[in-house]
Amino acid sequence: MRARIYQPARTAMSSGTAKTHRWILEFAPAEAREVDPLMGWTSSTDTQSQVRLQFDTREEAVEYAKEHDIDVQVQDPNRRKPNIRAGGYGENFATGRRGAWTH
Repeated sequence: MRARIYQPARTAMSSGTAKTHRWILEFAPAEAREVDPLMGWTSSTDTQSQVRLQFDTREEAVEYAKEHDIDVQVQDPNRRKPNIRAGGYGENFATGRRGAWTH
């Protein structure tokens, strides 16, 4: 069995980092999906590809894989630098704001 361990990225619809702190162990598909000729649905007999295990730390996920003889590939997350402006959004509504109100 082949699997990968990764930390999920944030969703494209949010700038928050919820659901990105846990580590996921996800099995790779063992066979290709087939298209049902009658209904057009895609299906597979590979049930392992439906399994996603969550762990608090990377080490826990790797240890689980070693205990169960799972060949894993670990992907380190690409961290973004935080974009923190001095003042930030709240500065728009400050009572001591300098400059003309533009909107």
